[in-house]
Amino acid sequence: MKDRVSIDLKDGVADVRLIRADKMNALDPAMFEGILAAGAELAAMKGLRCVVLSGEGKAFCAGLDMGSFAAMKQDGDAVPGVRDLTARTHGIANRPQQCAWQWRTLPVPVIAAVHGVAFGGGFQIALGADLRYATADTRFSVMEIKWGLVPDLAGTQLMRHLAREDVVRELTYTGRIFDGAEAHQLGFVTRVVDDPRAAALETAREIAARSPDAIRAAKRILNDAVAVDAATGLMAESMEQQKLIGSPNQLEAIMSNLQKRAANFRD
Repeated sequence: MKDRVSIDLKDGVADVRLIRADKMNALDPAMFEGILAAGAELAAMKGLRCVVLSGEGKAFCAGLDMGSFAAMKQDGDAVPGVRDLTARTHGIANRPQQCAWQWRTLPVPVIAAVHGVAFGGGFQIALGADLRYATADTRFSVMEIKWGLVPDLAGTQLMRHLAREDVVRELTYTGRIFDGAEAHQLGFVTRVVDDPRAAALETAREIAARSPDAIRAAKRILNDAVAVDAATGLMAESMEQQKLIGSPNQLEAIMSNLQKRAANFRD
């Protein structure tokens, strides 16, 4: 993992970086493994309150490494290092899908800071985050159709909650490249900023200063909101709120506001 992904934890914010800058952070077998290992490490990390995911160098992630792509046919792999894509290795996901889906299931918010390009698998990994900040000139593409493939890093399940169905279909069928300004208009990008990583870290620090119990509960019910019926969603909302009311961190949120001081929340 260490030669593909770095993690720096400070004040509850994990600064996670794809560090294969010489290859625009393209996805080779080691990068897939590094991203999976980073997700597992973050899931077990004590004191974690928010994650910022970004890429070093000129790009967030250029998608599948073409050297790995060429080796797929020779090795008989469906994707580098994976023979059977139907095997569920991580709950409802396979190994490649988990590289994007794990950001959705991580118990704390994840902010993707995107610049340069986010093509194919790189775009789908960014979609797994709770929020996406990008520059206006960042280039995006659902590029799999160029290689005679379909999105397979959970992209079909992530795109459908962010953009209209016809938009998702057009981008998937054509593979056309679109910029950050259009991505924001379509719903894929949360904010267009000049420095996505700096803006993401600022938001992450703001989130880290809130009650970690309430933030985690909010992520659980918002994750469920797009997948359950109204009755189930309303009950989940009530159950989370009932557990929060009167809890130590909820009382600390009240007192810190009344006393106009920084809160001292417990992890």
